[in-house]
Amino acid sequence: MAQLRRDYEQFVSLGTEILVAGPEKAEAFREYWAKENLPFIGLPDPEHRVLKLYGQEVKLFKLGRLPAQMLIDKNATVRFVHYGHSMADIPSNEEILSLLTSSPT
Repeated sequence: MAQLRRDYEQFVSLGTEILVAGPEKAEAFREYWAKENLPFIGLPDPEHRVLKLYGQEVKLFKLGRLPAQMLIDKNATVRFVHYGHSMADIPSNEEILSLLTSSPT
């Protein structure tokens, strides 16, 4: 999430909002967001409802959810999806920002 925080203003300048869904309960999410002073939206998803809607995988031997990044436009059209194979498999901000500047919204 530090990566997203680093370029948050660039995302905002492109009319993009970042939403991070995680498996923690609401209280844990609230505490983490306050402690880290994260500027974007955190969505607790302990029952995996969002995960199931977007096909994000859970691998117990990898300690939970695998990373997934999606660009969803203002019309709710999914423009880009990346399902990671590990926590190290996350597209760079530069890649996502490039997609934002080339994708119709």
